Amino acid sequence: MIETNRLILKPLTYEQLVKYTKCDDSLEEELNLNKTSRTISPELKEALEQTILPNVADKSKNYLYSTLWTAISKTENKMVGDLCIIGAPNALGEIEIGYGTYDEFQNNGFMTEIVSGIIEWAKNQPEVKSIIASTEKTNNASFKVLEKNDFLKIGETETSFNWQLRLNKDQVS
Repeated sequence: MIETNRLILKPLTYEQLVKYTKCDDSLEEELNLNKTSRTISPELKEALEQTILPNVADKSKNYLYSTLWTAISKTENKMVGDLCIIGAPNALGEIEIGYGTYDEFQNNGFMTEIVSGIIEWAKNQPEVKSIIASTEKTNNASFKVLEKNDFLKIGETETSFNWQLRLNKDQVS
């Protein structure tokens, strides 16, 4: 668990992820949270089924690098968004993140705070040297989150920007 000024970031267990996918408030009930208007995008649904759930179920892997970390507002006692680390650190010590804020909580700085919390956590993981992310070129809010957390744009494709934050300033790429 990670705590920031306004949020608690909780990594979900396999059983909690199953409840998360149901969107029937069973996860909120288990965590003693107020209900929220949470929906699952088709992309997240596919990621949960194809990658996240199988990886979290694999006991040989550290689930913290595969699960959803849900963000809970301390004042509202509601889930406000999620962040996922997309697998264990690669050979370069990079982890990739993906994230989203629920519609009713957008434009409140929650995602900037969530990413900041994961950065602080990652700094304490010896095998993690940098964090990477990709954003759609049209998603200004998403890349502003990364800019506010000192990520640097390191490349782009036709549709997206690629970002990196080095955690060890002495590292040479």
